[in-house]
Amino acid sequence: QVQLVDSGGGLVQPGGSLRLSCAASGSIFKIYSMAWYRRAPGKERELVALITSVGSTNYLDSVKGRFTISRDNAKNTVYLQMNSLKPEDTAVYYCNADLASVQLTPPKNYWGQGTQVTVSA
Repeated sequence: QVQLVDSGGGLVQPGGSLRLSCAASGSIFKIYSMAWYRRAPGKERELVALITSVGSTNYLDSVKGRFTISRDNAKNTVYLQMNSLKPEDTAVYYCNADLASVQLTPPKNYWGQGTQVTVSA
């Protein structure tokens, strides 16, 4: 019964900013990593940013210096701060998490429902 809920998408002008949020709820023992993926029209899904349980991060090359991933462990929430947005950032963004719902179980992968980000003048 773990659930990830994405939010924060919308329409923004080029150069603008958005902050995406994803809250995990339900039975959660430990979150090993959380990430944001995106899928643009006509393209395959790609990993945008990832953060581990100890705070290590990885970014897609095209968003480095513009996007920042962070997490609030107390709230089981991951954020994606997106600055200097470009039209090519337009996509559906999906939250993802590797987590164990109870102690002594291997992690499983969960997905949010997705939130639309449109960058257009």
